[in-house]
Amino acid sequence: MAFALRSIIALGGLHFALSNPIQTPKDPCAVIGGQTWVSPKDVRACYTSVRLDPIIKANILEVITKTLAFHASLNYQIQAPPPYNDDVQEDLMTDLARINATDYALEYDFHLALSRATKRLNDGHAVWVNACYVSMFVNFIPLPLNLLPDDRGNQDVHIAHEAFEVVSAEFPDQIDFWQDALPGNFRGQLESLSGAKVLAINGRPPFDEVNANAAISGGYQALGTRQNAFFSSYRRLSEGWTYLLGDFAQKSLPLDDQVELTVIRVNRTSPETITVPYRSRIGPTATPFNDTASWRSGNCVAKPGTNGRNIYAPGEPPPETSSVESFEQQPAIGQASKMHAVHVMLHDTPLSTVLLPEHLQPTLTPLPGSYGAAQFHMLDNKTGIIVLGSLSDKSYDNFMSGLYHGLLSLKSAGGTQLLIDVTNNGGGFVCATSYLHRIIAGPKSTTEPQALLDKRIRVGPLAKELGRVFSAGGDPAMLMLFNPLRLSGADSQPLKNGTNWLDPSFDVIVNGRPDSFSQVLSKECPLGNYPYPFPPPDEALFDTKKVVIIGNGKCASACSLFLVTMGKHEGVRNVVVGGKKDVKQQYCGAVGGQASHFTAKLKNHPLAPPDLLVDGVQGIVWRLGIGIDNPGEPEEWQDHLADLNLPLTRELVNNPLAIWKEVTRRMLN
Repeated sequence: MAFALRSIIALGGLHFALSNPIQTPKDPCAVIGGQTWVSPKDVRACYTSVRLDPIIKANILEVITKTLAFHASLNYQIQAPPPYNDDVQEDLMTDLARINATDYALEYDFHLALSRATKRLNDGHAVWVNACYVSMFVNFIPLPLNLLPDDRGNQDVHIAHEAFEVVSAEFPDQIDFWQDALPGNFRGQLESLSGAKVLAINGRPPFDEVNANAAISGGYQALGTRQNAFFSSYRRLSEGWTYLLGDFAQKSLPLDDQVELTVIRVNRTSPETITVPYRSRIGPTATPFNDTASWRSGNCVAKPGTNGRNIYAPGEPPPETSSVESFEQQPAIGQASKMHAVHVMLHDTPLSTVLLPEHLQPTLTPLPGSYGAAQFHMLDNKTGIIVLGSLSDKSYDNFMSGLYHGLLSLKSAGGTQLLIDVTNNGGGFVCATSYLHRIIAGPKSTTEPQALLDKRIRVGPLAKELGRVFSAGGDPAMLMLFNPLRLSGADSQPLKNGTNWLDPSFDVIVNGRPDSFSQVLSKECPLGNYPYPFPPPDEALFDTKKVVIIGNGKCASACSLFLVTMGKHEGVRNVVVGGKKDVKQQYCGAVGGQASHFTAKLKNHPLAPPDLLVDGVQGIVWRLGIGIDNPGEPEEWQDHLADLNLPLTRELVNNPLAIWKEVTRRMLN
């Protein structure tokens, strides 16, 4: 049987029988079983009712440790260089050894330790997710927040003006609970909190809470981006415009029961202090359960999509979905399109389905080529808009065709300048970034043969074995990413059949640790016959000096590859919207080089991770992109400073059309 690693990786088996619930008079999981809404306290009571089985602990740690042998950033993250030297300082292997030596009575406490350790990498590709706990129930409070300036330009935290409208639409079955839970004269007055200025959260200045969350949220190297995630924002997905509640109003674990807020309501002058409860709603990917036994059997053990499979084994079709796909920050990809390389973030909550209020949704007419998360509009008679909520969708061919026809539509409509909105774009198809860049900028040295970063992969002992297997023809159908026939060297020429491209590898010292990386690899996408429905035009469609990219810093993976190459090669300007004005705003993060799925015929190798016994996902970055400004270091750790940090105002916040008009006024007209 083939051994399957996932660089957004999921490996597993079956071990429900060894779970050992603590004996209590009443099953605490039965209290929340079959319920849609419950209290966080009751969820924690269920989660903390299961003792940690030493076999489960050993299995998870072995899988994570052996998987991380492929994580290309591991030693760099011990101490990241400037400008991230204060943000990333995590020696994960030392932490895993500490966790291994710690005696955890409860499985939930063990999970928290692993989750916090991997999140300290501040790398959304390399998190540990256990579906038994993560987003099984999601914690909500009906008060999404914004960061808005006052008349003197000082930024203050506010409850979103649209808060009541949003939560009434999303949580109609819970609004009465929150209305009745408000104290005293506030009872039934939840709507009156919308727009209120927040003076304190749990008795502390609001940004103390923002920064406390940024310290544990993970995902992005830059502090500014993690701060921005605390607040509400928008995103375009296949189904339409969605509203992200932010880390304050939505949490993936039942960590908080309530929050105390000191506020000044709109048209009031006196501070008022209230306490508002969090509520936990069962997650969309959870398997319904009635008690501890059914919770564990339905949600905590490995599933057919958890572990790797032998893609050459007859009669072993792929599962409809894998565990990892539930947490990838991109729309679901159809089975026929999964062969294409992806570079995408993991997150411990599924994609938001909360709708952006209709009055905040852009009213511009979509142009031909608009498809799913990629939409094309004309803002005025010369300004084209590309909305990229993701760089992927169900169909690779349809998505790529949409990019081509959408850009031609903008040009045909008279577009001579371009705004690209990548707010909350978590990545997608790697080749989409090169294609989009090439169509916009035209044929030149920075786009031909492809507009992508060169890269190297980390080479450990098991990786060397993979090189040997594939150089000997171990993948005749060319389905696996380690196959040299799918790769090109530094000269952009395809590697020859039989090439062991990992021999020799090149030894380096990173943060005092010995490490080893492969030769330089070049292009990602096949040349000659482009892997696109249409070859790109023979000339540039737009002057890149008249292209501006907009986001909130939460652009990662394939999205980062696009922004970095457009910014550093083509001089495209980048705007971060809504960041704290005294904090440097990076326009993207978690660049990596590729986080994708790969398979190898070394299932029984002693260095190969075993099957996971739980339904878990451990992410890694398979390879690192080589820096543009400093080719001696990965692009991951180099500066991506925004050209403009645009403060949000009452008129701009969560209003894409208003933001596009303001950025056009400031940057293009």
